[in-house]
Amino acid sequence: MDIKLNILAINGSASQNSSNLSILKAIAELGKKEFALTILDDLSELPHFKTELTDKNVPKKVIEFRNQIENADGIIVCTPEYVFSIPSRLKNAIEWCVSTTVFSDKATGLITASASGEKGHEELKLIMETIQAKFTRETTLLIQGVKGKINKEGKIRDEKTGLQIKKFTQSFKDLIVNMQATS
Repeated sequence: MDIKLNILAINGSASQNSSNLSILKAIAELGKKEFALTILDDLSELPHFKTELTDKNVPKKVIEFRNQIENADGIIVCTPEYVFSIPSRLKNAIEWCVSTTVFSDKATGLITASASGEKGHEELKLIMETIQAKFTRETTLLIQGVKGKINKEGKIRDEKTGLQIKKFTQSFKDLIVNMQATS
């Protein structure tokens, strides 16, 4: 029996039952034969970032978060755009990892699903590139007008978006497998 890939999905949304959570659940379903996907859905559990606690006296929740990233075969970040940027909770979570190498050379998928999302998506890619996460054009996805593409039950109702998510999921899995083969 093949070993499933261990994927950590980070939901950047602060809303319960967000469109971003629905997208992550759809990816979990699409990839269920190849990977086990754990969704981290409440970034509010992480304390506000403090530089003086990044290496010494690191809060327990931060250590747990870093360990989840380090132990994952790949990371998916799915987030809305808030005021032309990524949400503060997501930025806070990433800041706790800057002084570490947990994202360095980690296979990563980046999804921004929002009304527009262009600026937030650019920022997310820049931040993740800066902390040396590994992603490709095929493992990034901007879903604009997301509220009209997912129904109230959390199912993707837009066929084009469904196909984009399917392609993203396959490309993400391929990135992990290729990176593992060359390491």
